Amino acid sequence: MTTIVQAAYIVSALLFIMALAGLSKQETAKTGNAYGVTGMTIAIVATIAVALKAASAKGALGVPASIGLIVVAMAIGAVIGLWRAKSVEMTEMPELIAILHSLVGAAAVLVGYNSFLTDKGLEGALANIHSVEVFLGVFIGAVTLTGSVVAFLKLSTRISSKPLTLPGRHKMNLAALLISAGLMVWFVASGSIVPLLIMTVIALLLGWHLVASIGGGDMPVVISMLNSYSGWAAAAAGFMLDNDLLIVVGALVGSSGAILSYIMCRAMGRSFISVIAGGFGGAPVSTEEKDYGDFRETNPTEVAELLKDAASVVITPGYGMAVAQAQYPVADLTARLRKRGINVRFGIHPVAGRLPGHMNVLLAEAKVPYDIVLEMDEINDDLANTDVVLVIGANDTVNPSAEDDPNSPIAGMPVIEVWHAKEVIIFKRSMATGYAGVQNPLFFKENSAMLFGDAKERVEDILKAL
Repeated sequence: MTTIVQAAYIVSALLFIMALAGLSKQETAKTGNAYGVTGMTIAIVATIAVALKAASAKGALGVPASIGLIVVAMAIGAVIGLWRAKSVEMTEMPELIAILHSLVGAAAVLVGYNSFLTDKGLEGALANIHSVEVFLGVFIGAVTLTGSVVAFLKLSTRISSKPLTLPGRHKMNLAALLISAGLMVWFVASGSIVPLLIMTVIALLLGWHLVASIGGGDMPVVISMLNSYSGWAAAAAGFMLDNDLLIVVGALVGSSGAILSYIMCRAMGRSFISVIAGGFGGAPVSTEEKDYGDFRETNPTEVAELLKDAASVVITPGYGMAVAQAQYPVADLTARLRKRGINVRFGIHPVAGRLPGHMNVLLAEAKVPYDIVLEMDEINDDLANTDVVLVIGANDTVNPSAEDDPNSPIAGMPVIEVWHAKEVIIFKRSMATGYAGVQNPLFFKENSAMLFGDAKERVEDILKAL
């Protein structure tokens, strides 16, 4: 039985690696998901086999009781999972992922306490190693739990997206880490539950404060960072449960999340250390109210005329497109313009939306061809030769302040330089600021025009005019 389970774990680990590789490209994402589902199915079956083998050693009643508990737990999880999968909108995917990360953190905390309370009488160095595993598992899990809850609240706009700037916040974070390190020494030396309980409270507060201190503009990085934390929490749980597959999978998730966070920080012009430290060294916020002048308003008929006369069009979508569910009429508009011989492409910022790859998924869902969906670095050099740019629901990712204003909260963040095009049409509901809370000078440039209203309705109006 042990050999079969270990073989199953190796196959599952390989499938998870293949899943990550598949998810790195749009064309292979569906296959990657299939690998992941298959690997998880094998892992669950193998784990159930291990649980039933352990239960059989407890007598005839152990197996039925274990089967009953497993079935009940899986049924509850399946019902909740299917309900959320069917009801969640794509716009709610970032906050859904954040709350799922919190469950991983909660699981690590519970596994840690369970492992401590059911200590099998280890002695000497093994006992010390086990205590460290328990302590670190609970610490990482608690930070992930509350950090993910705060991310969920921010992404769902239940609390303000502005960063919490408590006096001496970085010293508070450092003090929490140093106190936790001291508590670990106490815990390992004494075996008492008291330092574990104190550390859990500190870690819960630390997780809350770390994410609360990060502004809305950096939330996409926070999601991938919490993904990394949840992976390390799972790996810690794997050590406590002596489960090799959980260790491997946790390490895969933790390392891939960290790598993604680093890539996104580079794309946003942010320091990786500054973000994970809770906004340390963040860009200064300008309190000066600037008068950018007047904006120009347009209508769907005028936009349709511009598009008919254009040779090249670039569409830069943002979170507003997701909210309006405008990806389908945008795909229809793309197809209509391409039939006219117009060169249509999409420019996707690495953090467009509130989740890495958010816009790519929306466009793929609407059957937009992969080969015309380009990354920011691929499209920026061509914008000066573009006739019309349609900015649909994007704001911070096309804000010139990132380059021009060193006091802007988004200063240094690479953006899609749409203002170099001949004409820029901005789809927005109002003149309100973006998620980062800063005004966009693009709206007031001479070659820019505002098209107000629901993005889906406005695109449909343009289609009618065409």
